[in-house]
Amino acid sequence: MPHMHAALSPRQPVLVSACLLGLCTRFDGRHCRRDDVVAACRRLAAVPVCPEQLGGLATPRPPAEIEHGSGEDVLAGSARVVNDRGECVTSHFLHGAQAVAEVARLLDIRRAILKEGSPSCGVARIKRADRDVRGEGVTAALLRRMGVNVDGVE
Repeated sequence: MPHMHAALSPRQPVLVSACLLGLCTRFDGRHCRRDDVVAACRRLAAVPVCPEQLGGLATPRPPAEIEHGSGEDVLAGSARVVNDRGECVTSHFLHGAQAVAEVARLLDIRRAILKEGSPSCGVARIKRADRDVRGEGVTAALLRRMGVNVDGVE
């Protein structure tokens, strides 16, 4: 593609949870658009991602949670992700996290803005038995391992 580089902005890309931008990717088929995140992303080279969709889960889908521990434990193989039907969906969460990590590697992404509370994207907290608990999601843990600066947004 000749001269394409001249038209592109030199902005550093940032991964963003797609639901925060208003895309209907949440487990319930809805979004959780944050106008402040959308406004910030207009100044950034935002790359919307939904690890759960990238991992092969449908939308809508049954809600899931990390049974014990957090995303780091899932990555280590000592915890699993289970939906509210009792089905293990760990492999989907791992595949989705790996897909997001590959996007980060390919585009040299050093920053992510992720949805707090999610079993994939939670940065400081995740949901367990309808309660907030300290911990991070599977994708957030993998990105952090890679040295990506991960920020959580409610």
